[in-house]
Amino acid sequence: MSKIFHKDCLVCRYFAIVVCVGEINPYIEGALRAMKKMFGLAVVIILLLAAAIVGWGAWLNYSDENQIANRMNSRVVELTAVRAVRREFAPVIPLDAVRFSSDNMTDAVALTEGRILRWYVGKNDAVHEGDVLAEMVNESVPLKIQQAESAISRAEAVLAQAYNSYQRQERLLARRATSKEKYEEAEAQYLAAQSSLREAQVQRDQYLVQQSWLSVKAPLDGSVLIIYQREGAHVQAGTPIVLVGDFSWLRFSLNMADVNARHLQVGQSSFLRFPDRKLAVKAYDTDFGAGNKENSMEIRAVLKEIVPPLSEPADIRRTVWEVDNRTKILEPMTYNGVTMRMGDSYEALTLPLSAMVDKSRNKVFVVDEQNIIHERTVETGAVADKYIEILSGISEGEVVVTGNFEGLEDGMQVDIEIGGEE
Repeated sequence: MSKIFHKDCLVCRYFAIVVCVGEINPYIEGALRAMKKMFGLAVVIILLLAAAIVGWGAWLNYSDENQIANRMNSRVVELTAVRAVRREFAPVIPLDAVRFSSDNMTDAVALTEGRILRWYVGKNDAVHEGDVLAEMVNESVPLKIQQAESAISRAEAVLAQAYNSYQRQERLLARRATSKEKYEEAEAQYLAAQSSLREAQVQRDQYLVQQSWLSVKAPLDGSVLIIYQREGAHVQAGTPIVLVGDFSWLRFSLNMADVNARHLQVGQSSFLRFPDRKLAVKAYDTDFGAGNKENSMEIRAVLKEIVPPLSEPADIRRTVWEVDNRTKILEPMTYNGVTMRMGDSYEALTLPLSAMVDKSRNKVFVVDEQNIIHERTVETGAVADKYIEILSGISEGEVVVTGNFEGLEDGMQVDIEIGGEE
């Protein structure tokens, strides 16, 4: 037996005990069966408890989601709103850059070659058209004039001699004392002498004109803006010498969308406001009083032209404006950050800018009679301070949400408080 059973094996030991005893005790066998039943029952209970826990958790999760959904559906958001109303509307247009120009600004140029001898004006001096600004010298011009005068003297002497010969031949021919050929020859010499004299006189006059060009004159009334050359500088014909300009009236043009231009009329006024820091800059270093005299000061501009005219359909129109600058504030240059306020107003349906949902300014939330909000697309026009013109999509009296739109969705129930005009 010791060869068949291993001493360290529990099964072998149990079998050995059974063999030794001869048979299993009935009481031990019953205990074993009872233990098996209890073990199986415990396993079943554990499985049932696990299934119950899982089911309970799923039910709780489902119940919480339903409660949250019901609360979300039944919640009421408190919002502020306004009614779309018609009001007097004067658009305010921000302008990124406005370039002013003057129709009365030009260079006085050297009309002939020469050297600048002296200046008669200084920077910012007021001048009138024809005033001498600078004197130039060209040593060859007086010599050419003298030579032309000598040529005229010689031509006059030749002409006198030719005239006497012509007169003599004319008298001889009348007495039949000379031939017709000699008369015609004398006549031709006389006519040629006249032509030579006129040519010499024209040459002298040209040199005299060239001498007058040595005086650089103001091309128009205005102020001396820039002096390009110094005394003693040698310049060629066509060289700019000095810039003269009159900034009493300035012009600028704007390309405007039709929604901003359709209420304009030629002769209408607008008012320009400039950032103070920009008006402190000068392009020509004039003695103009650059900068606003007061913080709230505005400069008036008058509309001179609309292209194409309002009678023709167009998306973009070019408008030309004129500014009375006799107070000497502006210079012909580009100014940034300018705002234009139209002087004439018109009645328009408006909403506060705070009612616009997005940056494109074409969506709003409208509140119906059941206090349910609906997102709606609108067509907008010009802006005036904190209001925007509504061209279509909203009717007068409709209620529109203003303020914070975070979390708002189409179809949401809200509790609104309608405010007055913002």
